[in-house]
Amino acid sequence: MFLDYELEEDLMGLKVQPMSVTILKDKQNLIGISIGGGAPHCPCLFVVQVFDNTPAAKVGTLESGDEILSIQTQSVKGKSKQEVAKMIQSVRGDVNIGFNKLVCPDLNEGKSIDIIMKKLKHRMVESMSSQTADALGLSRAILCNDTLIKKFEELEKTSSMYKGLLEHCKILLRGYFQLAHAHKLFGDVFSTIGAREPQHVASESFRKYADSHRSIEKFGIKLLRTLKPMVSDLETYLTKAIPDTKLTIKRYADVKFEYLSYCLKIKEMDDEDYAYCSMGEILYRVETGNYEYRLLLRCRQDAKKRFAKLRHDVLEKLELLDNKHVQDIVFQMQRFVTALSRYNTDCHEKLESCSDIFPIEVDLQATTLNYHKKNDFSEDGQEELENNHDNQEDRQNNDGNLNKPDVTVDTELLELGENSASQPLNFDADFFGSAVQSDSGNPFGAYPRQRQSLQHSSEIDKLLD
Repeated sequence: MFLDYELEEDLMGLKVQPMSVTILKDKQNLIGISIGGGAPHCPCLFVVQVFDNTPAAKVGTLESGDEILSIQTQSVKGKSKQEVAKMIQSVRGDVNIGFNKLVCPDLNEGKSIDIIMKKLKHRMVESMSSQTADALGLSRAILCNDTLIKKFEELEKTSSMYKGLLEHCKILLRGYFQLAHAHKLFGDVFSTIGAREPQHVASESFRKYADSHRSIEKFGIKLLRTLKPMVSDLETYLTKAIPDTKLTIKRYADVKFEYLSYCLKIKEMDDEDYAYCSMGEILYRVETGNYEYRLLLRCRQDAKKRFAKLRHDVLEKLELLDNKHVQDIVFQMQRFVTALSRYNTDCHEKLESCSDIFPIEVDLQATTLNYHKKNDFSEDGQEELENNHDNQEDRQNNDGNLNKPDVTVDTELLELGENSASQPLNFDADFFGSAVQSDSGNPFGAYPRQRQSLQHSSEIDKLLD
């Protein structure tokens, strides 16, 4: 049973503004809107939806929730939505529509606690399988299990892979840094030996061998400078590109769930309206202009716009990220392999140029290599022959006390000196190899000047910072 009188409109604190717009129809004789309300239940007719890529959407004046007042200056009051649709279709060319613009300064007024709870439910359903949601009685609305949301998990895996790759590259660069530092120490030690070697040929051999190790150190620094941009690119991809895309996906998911919540709420209100109409009853909100419903239509339209924009941004960023992932990885691996190949080639050529200096003949006379009581050269780099002569006399007088606590004697070198004081000894590659693998772990530990911490090499540290 319908009322034979009209109730006053309940604007719910909203405002309306009279306006008019002229829209040119498309080839299908349509303007691209859907209409709701009208006789016999609702006293007003309003725009339910403005479809994308239609004449009405391109003009952009009509929006969801606006009340239609006239078509071609002819009033539509008291008409049904079917009659108004026929009036629009009967017009050829431009259609002039008079309407009341629904003014919504703050669309958050339509975000009720019901919308928030629906949004939370959609978040829960999104992470569930279809079987779990059905078992719990949760409806899976449209756009659930979005492929873009699933991309978020793939980004997590990609981020983990790049993090491991970056850590491995840093460890590798630190290893090459330590190797370059070791070559520098070798160069310094052999240079010192060459400077103190009285025989010209042996001295030049040691100096040439020292120069080769210093050149290898320079090759190592060049390698580090070549690979440093690769580490920087990986860090940029890991710390900026991936987090930015993940943040955009989160924002997209939040707007998507909000849009779904408005869609579900409007559907529930439509079902409620149809249920009351089937019983011959009219809802109060429908009789008073249905402003609550029209406000939700406007909120849904705004959420849809934001949803479409963020979806476009996510697709664009994912495409750029995939291209960077595929192309940059190939480029960085090529740079990595090329740099290592060049480094190994340069080192091999430099060492190959020193192959003719072996074996090195050194005269181990008593006055050639003199060791201090701490097994070290003197601080000013010059050997004091007089002190050494006195030490030799003391050792002869104390033949049974060679192992005193304050004196350390290399018995192997003494035996070599006694057995072949004037015979030359060959220093070849096997000799140096055995020295490197000695139990002391540092064959040049007797030279305190050469023992430097890796932290003191500021030049290479800057390359790895």
